[in-house]
Amino acid sequence: MYEILTKEMLTPNICRMKVSAPRLAKSAKPGQFLIVRADEKGERIPLTISDYDTREGSVTIVTQPIGASTKDIVAFEPGECFSDVVGPLGLASDFMEIPLEELRKKRYIFIAGGVGTAPVYPQAKWLHSHGVHVEVIIGAKTKDLMIYEQEMSQVCDKLHLCTDDGSYGFHGLVTAMLEKLVADGAHYDQAVAIGPMIMMKFATLTCRKLGIPVIVSLNTLMVDGTGMCGACRVTVGGKTRFACVDGPEFDGYEVDFDEAMRRQGQYKTEEAATNEHHICRIGRGK
Repeated sequence: MYEILTKEMLTPNICRMKVSAPRLAKSAKPGQFLIVRADEKGERIPLTISDYDTREGSVTIVTQPIGASTKDIVAFEPGECFSDVVGPLGLASDFMEIPLEELRKKRYIFIAGGVGTAPVYPQAKWLHSHGVHVEVIIGAKTKDLMIYEQEMSQVCDKLHLCTDDGSYGFHGLVTAMLEKLVADGAHYDQAVAIGPMIMMKFATLTCRKLGIPVIVSLNTLMVDGTGMCGACRVTVGGKTRFACVDGPEFDGYEVDFDEAMRRQGQYKTEEAATNEHHICRIGRGK
């Protein structure tokens, strides 16, 4: 059993939990994910590892309750236990394979959107702790939906905040912020974009225009997390790849985002139908 050590709501609809999982924490690397099963009959939910502490033996997950299973996860309280927490799964971030002396010559810019800010944190933290220049752009619709501001400010050289409505920081999208930074003279050797699929698509288009290589994370496509279900199929460089076993991170230039968004839209439709059926059944007292 995997005990929940702490729980906090970062926003009214985004929950952060620290879970006891010593062996997982010992093996985890930036970019990887884990699978949570709330109880013995629960659905397998893949979640990106948002942090890990080898001394404490804990991993941190950030969940946005959308479907029935993620709502079940968020309903747990400290002291209670998940039935299973399995991982680490997926491939670690590409920079883990680059020699440090070479890596320290690079300048990284992370582009984080919404709940996608959480998985950016361990990557920025690892790079910053190893002497690599890191800047982070965090985007949210409004100030109230901004997460990880304080945490991220401690693991990067510069933090750029922006909101769609202008209620906090730069007034505009993350792509406009990136263009402004480059126009003002900033140079970046590598970008990493994690967030909503549509954000990653336009971040990739902007990076292409600016000549910046970009990595994106397709963790939101995953369902089973082992490659068995085939739900996270995506075309990358003209070939079929699976986000869970071949990723979740890929070269943004090579991802067919339109196909990925169609697939993701199909899941949302099916989830909505499932929820509607579930609510109806309860309403009838069955």
